Parts: sequence; structure tokens; C-alpha cells
Amino acid sequence: MVTGCSGFIASHLVEKLIDLGNEVIGIDNFSAGRKEFMSHVEGNEKFTFVEGDLRTMDLNHLFQDVDVVCHMAANPDVRIGSENTSVHFDQNIMVTYRILEAMKNCKVGCILFPSTSAIYGETTVVPTKEDYGPLIPISLYGASKLSCEALIDSYCNTFDINGIIWRFANVVGTRSTHNVLHDFIRKLNENSAKLEILGTPPGTWKSYIHVSDCVDAMLASAQKNTELVGIYNIGSKDSISVLDIADITVKEMGLCDVEYIWSGGVKGGGWNGDVKRMLLSIDKISNLGWEPKLGSAEAIGQAVREIIAK
Repeated sequence: MVTGCSGFIASHLVEKLIDLGNEVIGIDNFSAGRKEFMSHVEGNEKFTFVEGDLRTMDLNHLFQDVDVVCHMAANPDVRIGSENTSVHFDQNIMVTYRILEAMKNCKVGCILFPSTSAIYGETTVVPTKEDYGPLIPISLYGASKLSCEALIDSYCNTFDINGIIWRFANVVGTRSTHNVLHDFIRKLNENSAKLEILGTPPGTWKSYIHVSDCVDAMLASAQKNTELVGIYNIGSKDSISVLDIADITVKEMGLCDVEYIWSGGVKGGGWNGDVKRMLLSIDKISNLGWEPKLGSAEAIGQAVREIIAK
């Protein structure tokens, strides 16, 4: 079972799971994903699609005979939390609770869950390992994902379920629908002489991973995890600044002499709840034999080319 199957990362995961011989049931209501992202598996005999809202639909009959739930459905918009405080509670926390209840009722033995680097908040140790604490997220999105992690861990320990939690760095690549790259490309298409950038130079420093590397890491950890609840950071080994991202985007678009105009930002970050520096330690998942093929700058460059091509 893959919830949110038409989403950016989830749609890539569905394709990989089917390629590996799995039968996949996908659930989505297209609130964040897009139907065309499932075009590669549409009509495949190993894929069954169910359209529905996980907040209200009856899950118990769908979870019969399911072995593993990949709970990818969530509202991924970090910024919206400062405008609407209920979104991440309803769509992330409550939906995860409903998923876990259905798993308990139907005796489903494993859950795979994408969390986020935002659960760490502003860390004092960089690169940041999975056992870092205390965890103090500064965005409602990060808080919702940390709440989901706690629910999953408690259900796994109480009801004999295995779990894997992935804490993602910033994921970029084909089928992404919103991030700093889309923002920069849109602005430069409108005015190739100037680029407005949120924040103060050189902007935040963060790690970026291409979606192809991300999905490979998810599968590697799912296949090799031996813990009751395995928690794995997924990212690259380096980080880059927003200024670096602007330079890469300008170069990939074939532009020159672009004037950067910095808009100030909020509390030293880009927006309210934006972490100023993020670099995850990936030693734990690397010990399982996985390594990213692309660094942050390479992932950004490839993602920009993919957006431009589309």
C-alpha cells in the first residue's frame, strides 16, 4: 500500500516497487500529487489505484491482505503552517493516526514513513545524526512530522509492527512541483536581468538530494533494516547556499549578468520556520551499503535541467 501515490517522491517509489515485482495498491485524492505522475504504471496489472481522502474514507477493508504500508501522503507545504495552523494537524498527524489504527485492526506488519530534517530544528551539531536531541522543530510542518514519528514508534512497540522512518534532506528532481528552483526559474523567465531572492546573502545552507538517489536509499534501508523501528537520515554528504543555487540556476538557463536582489527574509532564514543550516549525517545508512550518486550541487543542476526540459 502506498498512500499519496501520485506525489513527487511517492510516484517514483511506486515505479521502483513494481519493477521489483511487488503488487502495489495506491491511494490518493490528488490534493498534492498529479494524475499524470502515475502514467508509467497506469494499466500495469501489478498496480491498483483507489481514489479517496484518507481523512474520511473507510480504511479497514482496503488494508486487508496488505503486507507493508508506505505512508507517503502528507501536506508537504512547510510555509502554509504560519497561515493555517490546522492543515498539518489534520492532514499529517490525524491521517497517520488513522493509518496506524487500520494497520492494527488488519494486522499489517510494517510501516515505512517519510519524515523530514525539519524535526531537528536549529541544531548545534552539524552534520546531524539520528540520535541528536533534544528535537525542537521550529515549523508546524516539522512538529507534525515529529508527532507522526512518535505515533509510529509507539504503535510499533505496542502492537508488534515493524517501522522504518526516513528523515529527508531537501529532495529535488523530476515531478517536483514547488521549491526554490521552480521559484527561481519562474522569476528568471519573467525577467532574465534580475532575480529576487528571499533572505540575506548568501542565504541558508542546506543539503539537497536528487529523487533518484532518495528512492534508492529508501529501498536499501527497507531491505536491510534489522531494528524494530529503524530511523535513517537520507541526504547528500554536503550542503550549499541559496546563493549557490541561484548561480547554478542562472548558469543552467544560459543567462549572465543577472542582478540578485535580496529581500531580507525572516529571523535569518527565508521564511518563518525556515531552518538556517541543515546537513544530515548519512553514516548510518551508508553502513548498509548505500551512497548518493550526486552531491548537492549536482542534484540541483540536474533538477534545474529537468524542470527546464519539461
